[in-house]
Amino acid sequence: MCEATPAAEITLPDDEHSARRARTFLTEAYCGRHHARVLDEAQLLVSELVTNAVRHGGPPVLVRVSCGGDDGAGLQVAVSDGNPHPPVRRDVAPEAEGGRGVALVDILSDRWGVEHASSGKTVWFVLS
Repeated sequence: MCEATPAAEITLPDDEHSARRARTFLTEAYCGRHHARVLDEAQLLVSELVTNAVRHGGPPVLVRVSCGGDDGAGLQVAVSDGNPHPPVRRDVAPEAEGGRGVALVDILSDRWGVEHASSGKTVWFVLS
C-alpha cells in the first residue's frame, strides 16, 4: 500500500448529486504522487458507478479509494450499494443518453470486477 496517501471512503446520499460528490471526494483523496495522470479517467468511472448505484442499487452508497503505492498496483476505486444484483453491460444506440457506464469501466480500466455480499455488492476498478 501507499505510504504517502491513506485509503479513504465516503458514504453518499442516495440522490442526484452523489456523482458530483464522488468526483470531488476522489479529487481530494487520490494519491497525486502515483496517480496524477489517471485522475480524469477515475473521475469519469466513479461518476458512472455512483450514478448506477443511485439509480439501480440503492443505499447505502459507499465509495472507497486506495493507492497501491510504488508496487504498481494502481489507483483502486470501489463503489458499494445495497443491491446484490451485478451491473449489466448493455449495447446501446449511439443516440441513447445513458447505458454506457459498465462499458466505459470495462474499456478504460486496467481491470475491474464485482464482489457480492449479503447486504449488496461492490463494483471496483483499477487504473495504473
